[in-house]
Amino acid sequence: MKFRLNRQESKQQRSLTPWEQYQEQAKQKRRQQQRQARTPKWFHQAKRIGDKLPRLKHQRNRQLVRRLAILLTSFTVVILAMVYLVSPLSHLQRVRVTGAHALSVRQIQTATGVLPGDSIFNVMGHEKKLQQQALQRNSRLKKVTVQFHLLNHATIRVTEYVTAGYVMRQNRYYEVLENGIVSQQSVSQPKSGTPVYGQFKTTKRLHRMILQYAKLDSDIKSSISEIQDSPTKSNPDRVHLFMNDGNEVYASIPSFAKKMAYYPSIAAKMKQKGVVNLEVGAYSYAFKK
Repeated sequence: MKFRLNRQESKQQRSLTPWEQYQEQAKQKRRQQQRQARTPKWFHQAKRIGDKLPRLKHQRNRQLVRRLAILLTSFTVVILAMVYLVSPLSHLQRVRVTGAHALSVRQIQTATGVLPGDSIFNVMGHEKKLQQQALQRNSRLKKVTVQFHLLNHATIRVTEYVTAGYVMRQNRYYEVLENGIVSQQSVSQPKSGTPVYGQFKTTKRLHRMILQYAKLDSDIKSSISEIQDSPTKSNPDRVHLFMNDGNEVYASIPSFAKKMAYYPSIAAKMKQKGVVNLEVGAYSYAFKK
């Protein structure tokens, strides 16, 4: 009996042949398949899902943190924007005006619509629109440039139309600009250095005359006291000038600026006060006694 047991133990202790190893592995594989066949499918599925749960929780936590970060950032930006909009930083503190002579700073600011205390968003990005608006609102403005600066400052640079003289209506004088526009505001006495226009029956003729006058040098402009419309059959465009030096001038509107450039040299050669005729050619003669 002992001998038989010893034989079995010695048989188990000895190494298995490759064929025996193959058979043993096959037996173990069949046993495992039998156990899996007896185990319900839902058990394996639950096990696989259970293995994935930690990873899903980690992904969900990361997504939650990301969403919270986006919400907090958006909320912070909205709060900061609201604070900025109600703060003085979002409103113009200073509006500087340059180039103005006849118009006041307030008049130019009103024409452009750029006033201290206004929101910077009314100016920023709307400069061209404000410039056109100013030209339409005030006829004296020839050119307007609106520029917005950091630190809620703005600069308005303007060029004005120069006064070309005055027209007299019902014993009141109305200013005329170099662009031919007649002011609606009247004065009792015109300023010196600019002429008074008289007897012009149409606005078109007055405008043509003013455009010619605007081309003159400043010295010749200031030497003219009065310009009268004086057409004739032979020259419908004739004008009659009264000079500050006592002379009188006859000229034609189309060639007025070109011919008047010769007036200083002609007047300097005149020995007596008289008339300078610039209609055809250029000559002078003394007043008849």
